[in-house]
Amino acid sequence: MPIELAAVDITLDATPILRGVTLRIGPGSPTVLIGPNGSGKTTLLRAAMGLIRPSAGAITWGGRADVPPARRALVFQRPVMLRRSVADNLLYALATAGVPRGHRAARVEELLTLVGLVGLGDRPAPRLSGGERQRLALARALARDPVVLFLDEPTASLDPAATHAIEELVRTVSARGVKVVMTTHDLGEAERLAGEVVLLHRGSVVESGSAQTILKNPNTEEAKRFIAGQLLV
Repeated sequence: MPIELAAVDITLDATPILRGVTLRIGPGSPTVLIGPNGSGKTTLLRAAMGLIRPSAGAITWGGRADVPPARRALVFQRPVMLRRSVADNLLYALATAGVPRGHRAARVEELLTLVGLVGLGDRPAPRLSGGERQRLALARALARDPVVLFLDEPTASLDPAATHAIEELVRTVSARGVKVVMTTHDLGEAERLAGEVVLLHRGSVVESGSAQTILKNPNTEEAKRFIAGQLLV
């Protein structure tokens, strides 16, 4: 930390996705990206993770552009489960993270406890509910012991109880010092979780700042319309 984007453009298949994005993401409480569909939220996450290279501009991590992504993790909106048990999914994640074999079993139990899946280690991962799958995906990401955790719509399509469980987990992880950067379409969720909010529209940052300011007293007309539930075009 910090992650800094300086005049970042990203163009994919000749289509501009991000346009001149300048943003600083520092340590602390979660940073939540909001905006209409197609505004560039997921692309910004992937770029910050290091999965997409800017077409122009620069992205740095702690002031450097060449930092390997070993301490970063990304949970996609629809994470793919290995067709193995819950525990095997975690063991695989721990192995790829370089955790010594002798430490993995204990770490699996720690992760299951953290995400509320105690007793489900032997269950086939494809048989989990949607909320349980998302918690397993978070556990696999946390197996990397990340400094930064990127979450793309972590509660999309979940029922209220499962959403509450994921939000509680985000709070727990954040309280342990992991920087969470996430996207959401749920403004209530942004208000509950965010320390900082970034509003994107058409690939540009419209407004950014404290959640209290952006969600309660936005400055730009685009932000005012979006917070009011009006369509941005």
